[in-house]
Amino acid sequence: MKPVAASSARSAAVRLAAASSVVALTAVSARRDHVGPAEERVFRMVNELPDSLSRPVWLVMQLGTVGAAPVAAAATWARGDRRLAGRLLVVGTSTWALSKVFKRWIARGRPAALLAATHVRGSRPAGLGYLSGHAGVVAALGAAILPRLQRRGRALVGLVVPAVGLARVYVGAHLPLDVVGGAALGLGVEAASRIWQEGPSRPLQRLYSEY
Repeated sequence: MKPVAASSARSAAVRLAAASSVVALTAVSARRDHVGPAEERVFRMVNELPDSLSRPVWLVMQLGTVGAAPVAAAATWARGDRRLAGRLLVVGTSTWALSKVFKRWIARGRPAALLAATHVRGSRPAGLGYLSGHAGVVAALGAAILPRLQRRGRALVGLVVPAVGLARVYVGAHLPLDVVGGAALGLGVEAASRIWQEGPSRPLQRLYSEY
């Protein structure tokens, strides 16, 4: 295995382990169906921002929809980077699908069901809260494309990813733990895909073959 590929795989393995730990920790907390004081304070801070932000926030949220994955993949394919296009499509849609699994497993309610005086902006979100699919999709897409970007592009991704999560809190669709768990899921899915693409078979064995 080439040194650069080995280093990339090791880095991805560390990211996968860290992301999995965050998902596990937030899932345990969210499964109690209880909002702690610290989480409520953060939620109120964002959710009670002025209504005048609704339109720009709605536009930002679209970057975390499941439709963002094929759009990003198509744009990347048109630029000639088919490998990255495939990864964007896979990590985006996979994260979205896995978020549905976590919602049913954890079964945490939406903010309005757990906290009084929640500001719900736009259509009332259906289904369950933990974890945020929007936060997951944008995190997965951002992590996948980040290595191909220059400094300004990376700075933009660093702003967009948390902005989507905060937007979901602002509209009353998710609590902070939902967003953190969703982002961690997206980062974990992207890291797993990078490990897998390091080789056609047994990538973990190849990762440690040099030791």
